[in-house]
Amino acid sequence: MAQVEAPAVDHPLDPLTAEEIEAAADIFEAETDLDGEIKYHNITLAEPPKPKVKEFEPGDTFDRKAAIVAREDGETYEATVSLAENTVLEYEHLPDVEPAVMPEEIEEAREIVKNDPEWREAAAKRGVENFDLVMVDPWSASGFEPEEHKGKRLCRALSWIKTSENDNGRARPIEGLFAFVDLDEMKVVEIEDNGVPDEDSPLPPEDADYRADRVETRDDYEHLDVVQPDGPSWEVDGNKVEWLDWELRVGWTAREGLVFHDVKFNDGDESRQVLHRASACEMAVPYGDPDPNHSWKNAFDIGEYHAGRMANQLTEGCDCLGVMKYFDVEMNTIEGEAETLESAICMHEEDDGILWKHTEERKPHTEVRRRRRLVISFIATVYNYDYAFYWYFYPDGGIEAEVRLTGIDSNGVVPADETAEDTYGQYAIVAPQVKAPIHQHFFNFRLDFDIDDSSMRAYEVHNEPTGSERDRKNGFRAKETLLERENEARQDIDPNRGRYWRIASSETENSYGRSCGYKLEPHTNVSAPMKPTSSYMRRSGFIQNHFWVTPYNDSERFAAGDYPNLNDDTTGLTEWTEEDRSLVDEDLVVWYTQGVNHVPRAEDWPVLPVEIASFHLKPEGFLDSNPSISLPAEPCHTEHDITSPDNGSSGDDCSSADD
Repeated sequence: MAQVEAPAVDHPLDPLTAEEIEAAADIFEAETDLDGEIKYHNITLAEPPKPKVKEFEPGDTFDRKAAIVAREDGETYEATVSLAENTVLEYEHLPDVEPAVMPEEIEEAREIVKNDPEWREAAAKRGVENFDLVMVDPWSASGFEPEEHKGKRLCRALSWIKTSENDNGRARPIEGLFAFVDLDEMKVVEIEDNGVPDEDSPLPPEDADYRADRVETRDDYEHLDVVQPDGPSWEVDGNKVEWLDWELRVGWTAREGLVFHDVKFNDGDESRQVLHRASACEMAVPYGDPDPNHSWKNAFDIGEYHAGRMANQLTEGCDCLGVMKYFDVEMNTIEGEAETLESAICMHEEDDGILWKHTEERKPHTEVRRRRRLVISFIATVYNYDYAFYWYFYPDGGIEAEVRLTGIDSNGVVPADETAEDTYGQYAIVAPQVKAPIHQHFFNFRLDFDIDDSSMRAYEVHNEPTGSERDRKNGFRAKETLLERENEARQDIDPNRGRYWRIASSETENSYGRSCGYKLEPHTNVSAPMKPTSSYMRRSGFIQNHFWVTPYNDSERFAAGDYPNLNDDTTGLTEWTEEDRSLVDEDLVVWYTQGVNHVPRAEDWPVLPVEIASFHLKPEGFLDSNPSISLPAEPCHTEHDITSPDNGSSGDDCSSADD
C-alpha cells in the first residue's frame, strides 16, 4: 500500500497532490470488500468543515482526508479516507445513484456507437460513408431514458460527420439518429431512428470552416501587446495569492474546476475575511425546440460531466495576455491514477478602463486611476460549447464573476426548402439546412460568505418613493428589508427597482454605524420560461429563482444535489429550503443563479461570438472609504508617444499638476 507520511502542502484546503490521489485509491482498495473492477469517479480533497479551517494557524499539523466516489459492478460507493492514518474512515453503498460521466467512458462509448451495426446501417441511409470521420457526443439521458432501460447507466449519443480530418464536423449533424449506450456494460442497448428530415438531402451541403489555416484572415488587424516591464503586482506562495489588498487561496475540484478559499481584504493593517469558499457549483442548459430530436436536451455540464475534467490547457491559445501565472492541477483517472493537467488555471492582470477620475474645473487639475484587475480563470470545453469562467478582483474591494460562452451551437438538420421565417423563435437557420434551437444556460454560484469571521444577516434592497401620493417632492430611498427565513430569500432580479441583496455582519460596523457587508449587484439575467411541471424545472430546481440564501451546512455543496446524473427527483436547493430555516445571525451561504437566454442567430455560425453573463460583489459598509485612493497614477501615452522613435517611453502619468 502506498503511504503518504506527510502532506506536501501547507494549508488544509490545498487540493490533493498526485501522491495523495494514488495513495487514497490504494487505501480504498485495501480497506474495502470490493473485489471487482473498481472505477474511480472522483478522488478529491475532503475539505475540513469551516470551523476546523478557522482554527488553523500556519505551521499547525493537520490530517489530510480524501473523498472518494467509486463504482463497482454497477453500484456506487462513497468513502472518506485518512491519508495520515492510511485507513477508510467512512464507507457507504449508495443504491440508485449515478455519478458523473467520466472522460474514459465518453471515449469508449464513442467507439461503441461508431461500430454498432444497426447504427451504421441507419447512418448510411443518411449519406455517411466513411465512419472514421464520424463524431459522437454521448449526452446524459437524464429525464428521457427509454422506460425499458430505466435504472441503467445510460447516455444518449448524438453524431455528426466530417468531410475531412480537419473539417468542422458539426456542420453536418446526423439528424434523428440516437444510440442509447449502457456505460456499465459498454454496449448499445437501443437505437432511436426518428427519420430523415429531407431524404433527398440528408446532410447539409456546406463546410463551416473557422480554423486560421482554413479561412482567409484579414491583414488590417494590427498586433496589440500587453507589456509589464517591471513584472506583475502579485505574490504567489503555493496556492496562496496576494495582490494589492487581496489575499486568497486558489483551489480546484474535478467537478467545479476553479474554487476560491479564504478570501480576505486588507483594511489598513487588518486582514478581514470576506468569503470562506466560492465557486460555480452547477449548470443547467435546457433546450426549447419541441422537435423530439432536440426537446430532450437538458445538460448539467458541471454535475453530469464535471467541468473541471473538461478544462483546457491554457498555454495552447491566446486565452490570457500579458505576464501570466499558470497553475497546474491534479485529477484522478477512472483507474485511480493521478493525472496532471498543466496550466489549467491562468492568472494575469489587465486594464479595464477608468476606476475613478475627477477634474477640478477651477484649477484646472485632473486625477485619473485605471481600473486594473486581477483575473483568475479557467476554460472548459464540454463537447460543442466552450465556457470561460473568469473571476475579477478589483482594487476597490469588488469581485466580479463572469462566464463567457462561445463554441458551436448544438444543432440539427432541416429540409432544404425551409426558410428562417417558418419557425423563428424555436430555432434559427444558421447555414444551409442547419438549425440551432433556442436554449438557455443557467450557472449557479455558491458563495460561502464569512464577513469579518462573524454571524451574518441577509437583506433585500430596492428603490421606492417617499412621501404621500400628493407629495410633489422628488423623494425616494433604498428600502432595506431583512430576510428572516429561507423562503423569504428566494427572489429574482428587479432592475426597474434597482434590486440588489446585501450580506452583512451581525457583529461589526464601520466608523459611521453601518453594519459591515457586501452587496450582490446583479447584471443582466433571465428567468426560465418552462412549465413548473417540466422535467427541467423538477431536476434543476435552482433555476426557479435567481437568489437563494441558506444557513451554512457542510453537506450542502451543489445546487442540484450531489448526483444529478440520471436523477429525475428534485434535490439540492429546493429540497433543503423546504425546512425554511432561520437566516438571522447565522453563518450564511448565498446561491446566485445567473441565466443566459440564447436565441441563436446566423451571426453565431460557425463559432459563437461570446455571450457574457456576470454579477458583482461590492463592499457596502465594509470599509470607511474608497481603498483605491492610494493607487499611484500610471503612465499615460499620448499620440506623440506612438509616433515618436521612443514610443516605448513611459510618457506622463495620469494626473496633471496645478500650474
